[in-house]
Amino acid sequence: MPVALPSSLRSYLAEPSVADPPARVGRDWFLLGLISIAAILETVLRTDPDWVGLSLWWRVGALIVFFVSAPPAIMFRRTRPLAATLWAFAPSIIFGAAVARAEGVFGGLSTTAVILVVPYALYRWGSGRDGAVGAVVLLVAAVTGFLTDPTVTLSDWIGGLIFLSIPVEVGLIVRYRDVAKRRAVAEVQSREREQLARELHDTVAHHVSAIALQAQGGRALAETDPQRALAVLAVIEDAASRTLSEMRAMVGTLRAGADLAPQQGVGDLHRLAREVGGGVPVEVDIADDLGPIGAAIDAALFRIAQESITNAVRHARRASVIVVTVEHADTCVRLTVADDGEPSGAQSERGFGILGMTERAHLLGGSLTAGPAHGRGWRVCADLPRSGGHR
Repeated sequence: MPVALPSSLRSYLAEPSVADPPARVGRDWFLLGLISIAAILETVLRTDPDWVGLSLWWRVGALIVFFVSAPPAIMFRRTRPLAATLWAFAPSIIFGAAVARAEGVFGGLSTTAVILVVPYALYRWGSGRDGAVGAVVLLVAAVTGFLTDPTVTLSDWIGGLIFLSIPVEVGLIVRYRDVAKRRAVAEVQSREREQLARELHDTVAHHVSAIALQAQGGRALAETDPQRALAVLAVIEDAASRTLSEMRAMVGTLRAGADLAPQQGVGDLHRLAREVGGGVPVEVDIADDLGPIGAAIDAALFRIAQESITNAVRHARRASVIVVTVEHADTCVRLTVADDGEPSGAQSERGFGILGMTERAHLLGGSLTAGPAHGRGWRVCADLPRSGGHR
C-alpha cells in the first residue's frame, strides 16, 4: 500500500529546478582563489595536535582531496546542484573515514567547510526531488563523519546537525522569497494586461459599431445615389483600418472577464491635475502640434500619467511641483512626469507601479524609463507609437 505524503511535501517534490540559474559569476572565481590560498596555508601552518600528529602523506592527501572536491562543486553548484552536492561531500567523507581508521582521528581541512555553500545552492536552485535526494546525502555524510570520529560527543552531534541545516534553511527562504516576488510581478503584469484589454475592447467595439452603421447607410444609398455610396465605402475602409490597428494591439492581451469601462485620455489630464490630493500642485503641458493619437495610446498615456502622479505624491518628500508634459517626438508621443522631491526610499511599492506601466508601454510597442532625475526628483518618460501595436 503506497504511503500518503503530506500535501506540502508532495508540492515541494513536484517543484522543478529554478529556470536559467547563473552559471558562474565573478565572485565565484574570487571565492575559489580565496579558499585555495586558505587551504594551502592551513595545510602548512595548522598546529593543533591531531593535525601535527598525522603523517605528511595524510596532510598532503587532505589538500589533494580538497582540490578534487571543492572547486568543481563550487563552480557548478547552481547549474548542477545535486551532482555538486554529491561531489562535494563524498570524497571528503571517504578520506576522513580512512584517516580515522588508520590514525584514530578524523582527518581533513577545516577550510573544506566552504562546501556548505553547496547545500545552500541545492535548495536555492535545485528541483524538489533533488532536494529530497540531497537531504539523504547530507544526513549520510553527517552521520558517517560523526561515527568515524571517536572524539565526537552528543553535543557535537546536535551542534553539527544544526550547523549543517543552516545553509539548507537559508536556501529555502531565499528560494521562496524569489518565488513570491515572481508571482507578485506576474500578478501586476496580468492586471495591467487586463486593464488594457478592457480599454481596447471599448475602442474596437466603437469602431465596429461605426462600420455597421455606415454599411447600413451605404446599402440604402446604393440604388438612389451611387456616388454617395462610394463615399460611404471610403469611410468604412478608413474605420476598418483603424479597427485592424486596434485589434493588432489587442491580440495576446485580452483576458477573461473584461468588462466595458469608459476610457480617459490626454484631454483628461488637466482634470486629473485638479483632482490630485496631497498638497502638491500638478502642472500639465500638452503640445499644440500633438496630432491624432490612437485610442489605445490615448488611454495608455492617461494611465501612465495617473500612476506616475500617484507615485510622486506618495513617495516624493518635500516636492514643490509635479510637471506632466505630452509632446510629439519623431513617430512617437512622449509623456514625461517629473517631480522635484526627495525619494522616500519606499522603492518596493513604486517599483511595482513602474512594472505595470512598463508592461503597458511594451504591449503597445513603446518603451518606458523611470529613475532619479538630474540633480533632484524622480522622472518617468514613456515613448508610445501614435497608433499602437502589439509587440
